[in-house]
Formats: sequence, structure tokens, C-alpha cells
Amino acid sequence: MILTITAFERSPDGGRGQARDMRVRWALEEVGQPYDVRLVSFAAMKEPAHRALHPFGQIPTYEEGDLALFESGAIVFHIAERHAGLLPENANARARAITWMFAALSTVEPPILERESAVLLEGDAPWQAERLPIVEDRIRKRLSDLSRHLGDADWLDGAFSAGDLVMVGVLRRLNRSGLLDEFPNLAAYVARAEARPAFKRAIAAQLAVAAAASSG
Repeated sequence: MILTITAFERSPDGGRGQARDMRVRWALEEVGQPYDVRLVSFAAMKEPAHRALHPFGQIPTYEEGDLALFESGAIVFHIAERHAGLLPENANARARAITWMFAALSTVEPPILERESAVLLEGDAPWQAERLPIVEDRIRKRLSDLSRHLGDADWLDGAFSAGDLVMVGVLRRLNRSGLLDEFPNLAAYVARAEARPAFKRAIAAQLAVAAAASSG
């Protein structure tokens, strides 16, 4: 049975690969696992059928036989555990890769999401002009620490792993902000990941969905 993931029928990012299902697509492409995609509208995401898969009415979800998962980080972790290619065989290296997954989602992503809320939802608020620079400075602090760790290495801890996949998925949310350009090694890190064949296949699939939605 081919597993099924869910994705936006009309992604808010226009198919640029910043929605969280991109991380799952990319992971599946990296491990060479076939999958189907069920596109979900914003209305359908709030219906009982979808909430039975994702209690918070979001995407992505993952279904394989009698297993249903939600949360992109948990899904990527599940894929990486079940299929070779995203977690090292060495126990210590494997633990470090998993640590970087948590760091991406728990330490690096929160201020990035806070900035998105400030830009997209609070643009007319009187406090936005003062709040946005504060949020962006928090992001710079995280990026500075990450840049210092990465140095001139290709990946966070030796070979490419699920830790890099999730981290790059988070960093790509800054693509239009200009913040990533302030850290050339991080910009190069993201570009290096985007050059991977698996990433190219995943982003092409997302762009195809966006193209179909815009012509429909």
C-alpha cells in the first residue's frame, strides 16, 4: 500500500515550498519512498474527517495502513527511522541528527514564525513598526549562533541528515526577508540543500500543484 500525505489544495505560498508538507515530500524523495498526495482545501481541513487525522485542522498528515501521523517534524522523524538515508548508523551521530531536528523546530523556527505573524497579520497594527525590528533581532541571534556552528562545513554534523532537511526547511521561510543574506554561509547551506535531486523533485511537485490551482 502506497502511503498518503496531505497538502494544501491552494498553498498560501504559491507553491514556493514553504508549507510544511514540503519537508515531508522532501524526506520521502530522499529515501526513495513512493507516496500519494491528497490535496485539501482550507474548508476541508476543518471538517471532522480531516480533524480525525490532524486534531488541529492543519497539514501535513501521513497515512500508511492503520497508522496516521501529524506534525511535519514527527512525520520526517518516522520516515527517517524507517528508511535508510536520513539518519546515520552510528548511534551518537544519529542522536545528534535528531537533536538538530528538535533545534530547528524548537529554537530556530519560533522567532521566524513570530516574524511572519507580524508581517502578515499585524501590518496595520500601531505597534508593528516597533515590534518587527525586535523580532528580527531575535532571528539574527539564532542565525548568528547557527552560522558560528556551521562555519565552512557543508552540513551541520558530517553527512546530510534529517537534521539538515528540517533546518533548511525552516530557514527557507526567510527567503524573501533578506535576513538569510546577512549570513553567507547559511545562504550557501540552503542553496546546497536546494541543489539536491530529492529537493528538486519535491519542489517540482509543489509547483505543479500551484500551477494547476492557478489555472483551475
